[in-house]
Amino acid sequence: MPYSLPDIVTQQNAVKLEKEGLMDLAVLRLVDCTLLTDFDSSLLAVLLSWQKALQSEGQRLTIVNAPEKLKILAGVYDVSALLGLA
Repeated sequence: MPYSLPDIVTQQNAVKLEKEGLMDLAVLRLVDCTLLTDFDSSLLAVLLSWQKALQSEGQRLTIVNAPEKLKILAGVYDVSALLGLA
């Protein structure tokens, strides 16, 4: 079952979201962005943190239903390939 990101991920809730995700790495293998409507670059930091934690366990983060804005933002920060959004 995928982990569903909330509709809003900004500086205000990114740290909390990151910590919640890190408490259950197994569910983070598949992250669903279907509900995501409003976000900033702090989402990239959360996703990269989760990716790093999963890689240390020999696993990989997979992001599905990523909005175009997220793909563009990841490209601007040159992390598209790291997040599988290339």
